[in-house]
Amino acid sequence: MQEFQSSFLKYVIDNKILRFGEFTLKSGRTSPYFFNAGLFNTGEKASFLAKSYADAIAHADLDFDVIFGPAYKGIPLAATTAMALVNNHGINKSYCYNRKEAKNHGEGGSIVGAELKGNVLIIDDVITAGTAIREAVEILQGNGAKLSAIAVAMDRQERGVGELSAIQEVEQAYRIKIVSIISLQNIIDYLASTNDSSLDEHLESVRAYREEYGV
Repeated sequence: MQEFQSSFLKYVIDNKILRFGEFTLKSGRTSPYFFNAGLFNTGEKASFLAKSYADAIAHADLDFDVIFGPAYKGIPLAATTAMALVNNHGINKSYCYNRKEAKNHGEGGSIVGAELKGNVLIIDDVITAGTAIREAVEILQGNGAKLSAIAVAMDRQERGVGELSAIQEVEQAYRIKIVSIISLQNIIDYLASTNDSSLDEHLESVRAYREEYGV
């Protein structure tokens, strides 16, 4: 595990963004953990999240020209990550995002910010079913741009309806790399290495969940 990953895990646990217990997911499964990216809701938390995205992207050594944030959740992620990349890694990339409805006045169109062209890195919080990514790819293709990679906060490493996870399905469909700040395996490794008894008690239930539903 990279240092930025262990720092991220400590931060999200301390701030109760990652919690342990029993949580019913949209799929109907009962999960022993819950990651709520919506709780990155202060300037400090948003700054930390952006730095973590930038660390993961820089570590993966991705080749891209522009960052694209799909509306609406991806908009602040694209802007803050672009700033964190240049401030922390000296990587200066342009960014843009889409409007849900195109403007018919002013500059018009549905893309705001940099021109959507070349190799594009999509940034989002999670990939659950891949629907939002398919919609984003249609926007890219409509502008003549090419999907190069995707960055997400967490890879649940969990099977969907088939044997693959949503992330694996997207990687396979578009033949691209998806980078995550953390994965379910990282959570397990972190719990296994902690000396905190309040966290250690959740290790076996998370391992069992990974064994039953993981890829």
